[in-house]
Amino acid sequence: MLSLPAIPHAYSDVNKGMIPATSMQVPFLDLKVQHEPLMPELLEAFREVAETSAFAGGPYVSRFETEFSAFCGTRHCLGVGSGTDALWLSLLALGVGPGDEVITVPNSFMATAEAISLCGARPVFVDVNERTYTMDPARLEEAITMRTQAIIPVHLFGNMADMDALCAIARRYGTPVIEDACQAHGAEYKGRRAGSIGVAGCFSFYPGKNLGAFGEAGAITSDESELRIKIQALRDHGQATKHQHSTIGWNARMDGIQAAVLSLKLRRLASANAARRAHAKLYDELLLDEPRVIRPVIAPDTLHAYHIYAVRVADRDGVLQRMAAKGVNCAVHYPVPIHLQKAYSFLGLGTGSFPVSELCAKQFLSLPMYPELRPDQINFVVETLKQSLALN
Repeated sequence: MLSLPAIPHAYSDVNKGMIPATSMQVPFLDLKVQHEPLMPELLEAFREVAETSAFAGGPYVSRFETEFSAFCGTRHCLGVGSGTDALWLSLLALGVGPGDEVITVPNSFMATAEAISLCGARPVFVDVNERTYTMDPARLEEAITMRTQAIIPVHLFGNMADMDALCAIARRYGTPVIEDACQAHGAEYKGRRAGSIGVAGCFSFYPGKNLGAFGEAGAITSDESELRIKIQALRDHGQATKHQHSTIGWNARMDGIQAAVLSLKLRRLASANAARRAHAKLYDELLLDEPRVIRPVIAPDTLHAYHIYAVRVADRDGVLQRMAAKGVNCAVHYPVPIHLQKAYSFLGLGTGSFPVSELCAKQFLSLPMYPELRPDQINFVVETLKQSLALN
């Protein structure tokens, strides 16, 4: 049974007696402050790639693949052009195509369902647990049909789905599980890192992610050698060897410059994630006695990566605007569930189809979260949130 996590005293020495600031600008995300101390190393990495002209694929991509597979605890890693490519190519490599169904959740970024549709398959949605916001195992089995070819749980905001329960159901039906780990770099479930539990793990390295590139990039992790061989061809126009195209593929290679940036940042990912968790603990502590705010809940045996620290509040849009007026920039992930997007109106799934996801979409408020946040900024964010709620 889930329970609220114990709240340790984060930043105890710094936070004691702190008087909240009366005015401050707090961005939702500040990549400049992340990149400034890395600039000499980044410029050297750019120079190395330029001197070798290893711009598409090549040694820097291979090096990152080795490093990231070791980080995730998998045998293989394949760098691709984006997280969307990772999801799409994983499904294609599993043989998903027209007439098939793939089960996922409606409270995710559009790319999760898009990848299914790009295969010609039909997305089938399962609502989420109201406390963890990840796929509810109790609702999964009723969604499985003879057409189900894969299940994609989403580790939303960096919180791992209940993989034991989901994989147990999937095994009974012989259905592969693909982890959408695009927000979960370094998250853990019972000591295993995201991307190492399903048949494949899909990652996005969009610049704002815990491990972010300087543009678009993604990766697929897996222990399955046959799957690796198929994806390796699919990402490079269907060719296993140059000019020998065994299948119809796509140009989904990772750029050498992105790989060099990611290798550099990967060395700091564990410490950056630790900083995110410390920020989350301070948020939790400061919001502990605030009944108008529902804080994130971490399921047992999981280690949250806190890509997003999302609370739930009433009058979310009003609170968002009032906080912005006071200098605190928040975000919303995601205001419209996938099944209610116009692009998926053909599924005929109206309001009320997935009540938990729809409720969360109305209430989620993503507070500023990045490793370089300071305790005084977090204090100001919380004070501003409380003031904005009081005006409701």
